[in-house]
Amino acid sequence: MNKTPSLPELNAFLAVARHESFRAAADELDLSASTLSHMIRALEERLGVRLFHRTTRSVALTAAGAQFSESLGPILSSLGQTLATVGMLKTKPSGTLRINASRNAARTLLKEIVPPFRQRYPDIHLNLVTNGRFIDIVAEGFDAGVRLAEAIPQDMIAIRFGGEGRFVAVASPDYLAAHGLPQTPDDLKHHACIRFRLPSGKIYRWEFARYGQEHDVDVPGALTLDDMDLMVEAATSGQGIAFVSEDTARSALAAGKLTTILNDWTPTFPGYALYYPGHRLVPPALRAFIEVLKDHQHHRMT
Repeated sequence: MNKTPSLPELNAFLAVARHESFRAAADELDLSASTLSHMIRALEERLGVRLFHRTTRSVALTAAGAQFSESLGPILSSLGQTLATVGMLKTKPSGTLRINASRNAARTLLKEIVPPFRQRYPDIHLNLVTNGRFIDIVAEGFDAGVRLAEAIPQDMIAIRFGGEGRFVAVASPDYLAAHGLPQTPDDLKHHACIRFRLPSGKIYRWEFARYGQEHDVDVPGALTLDDMDLMVEAATSGQGIAFVSEDTARSALAAGKLTTILNDWTPTFPGYALYYPGHRLVPPALRAFIEVLKDHQHHRMT
């Protein structure tokens, strides 16, 4: 006799263990009570161990049955998820994909990734949530997150995309004409700087680097904002020097409304990455998004 239990037998065992009743389990499985009882006896014979204590009034797991149930439950649950995922791959992915991102990262996604993704997978609803603070995407119920590659936790799978990024110090031509051009980061202490408040409430120290040496400056300033777009607007109107992502200031720089300063002190850094937990099955919608992301990166580098 084949000693390997069949999948129907294993599912039947878990149903009886869950209900502690052959009749209730039989109703769930759409079987007769006698058929279910026969399946359990066959399973016990295959395993060579008694799984249930049976009386005319009650059904209870034996010690071996309880241990078997505790071990088998997660295995069959994982198998069910795997089979469901494979089944979904037969058809075009659909459903909802929840991604958490910083505002700047979301801007990059909307410009470069979201248009081809929506065109290729119109049945997937993309729920893109921007959040300034770094959150636990698993605890908050997100499928994935997007942040600067250097800030992603090591226990996550990360897929980089886009080019390198850079933070730049910018000011309007009128401001520089009136107050002079800073030559070093320390010169900023004598200027009106537009400071940035982090989501944690702390004031961001401007980070510079040159020849491998880092130099952070706690700049002075009578104006503090928590949004880089507003910082660009304030700098454009001549209210001081701002330190923002180059992407945020790109339009104003191209129009000549802002000028970069201290360029030798603002090197590039790794750009954005999509990240997600590696211990879970990748949902079809997320797999589809990753596919578009990788295609975009491939075409960008060729």
